[in-house]
Amino acid sequence: MTDGSSGDADYARIGEGYGQYRRPEPAFEEAIAVALGEARTVLNVGAGAGSYEPRDREVTAVEPSASMRAQRDPSLPPAIDATAEDLPFADDTFDAAITTFSVHQWGALERGLAELRRVTRGPVVVMTCDPARLDRTWLAEYAPEMIATEARRYPAPARVAAALGGSTRVLDLPIPAGCRDGFSEAYFGRPEMILDPGARRANSAWSFVDPAAQERTVARLEADLADGTWDARHGALRTQQSFDGSLVLIVSEPE
Repeated sequence: MTDGSSGDADYARIGEGYGQYRRPEPAFEEAIAVALGEARTVLNVGAGAGSYEPRDREVTAVEPSASMRAQRDPSLPPAIDATAEDLPFADDTFDAAITTFSVHQWGALERGLAELRRVTRGPVVVMTCDPARLDRTWLAEYAPEMIATEARRYPAPARVAAALGGSTRVLDLPIPAGCRDGFSEAYFGRPEMILDPGARRANSAWSFVDPAAQERTVARLEADLADGTWDARHGALRTQQSFDGSLVLIVSEPE
């Protein structure tokens, strides 16, 4: 991967414009803040463009992709070029650690989570998706290849919890209407966004879907929106205040 991306997705190819679509959702920021408790020093691994980095704490960011590091807001601290599996910090360096929409891209999940636990003396907070719940979205009907890709990539929450050890909670995160963070389920009531190539590109799973399959998805969705088929089946989602999809927050406290 030319820009240093350590996972399975090539952010040199798909990372451009990521920050435009993947902005932090306040409801998720609040849940993360609660999980972090009184922590003052926070490690953010797989930090990307800086979403969900708390501005009121001392944050150290780690991000292996050069294209993602380049998109960080100038007000944020520069991210360190490193990977979850080999963190350049001493044991118990940080009060807490976070990683959001990242663990499914790590090359060695258990090793990376062990590293987070090694360098963190307090809570480790992981925002991710439960692959067993990805079929709740209407996208499973229109983009089965993409959903299957996501299901293969995301680790089960129980696997994450086992690797972190300690006392672990798995909390459901309802997705609010108009969610600012444009992962695929964020558009549960805005299907037109899936027609936007930039919105799809900001979800790494689409980069693994054959172009012909993407074209079929777009063509079918476009037709069903035009003739009212989508709204006849799923139109109630347009006014639904939240969606209980696959998003979870895993909070691990050391014993």
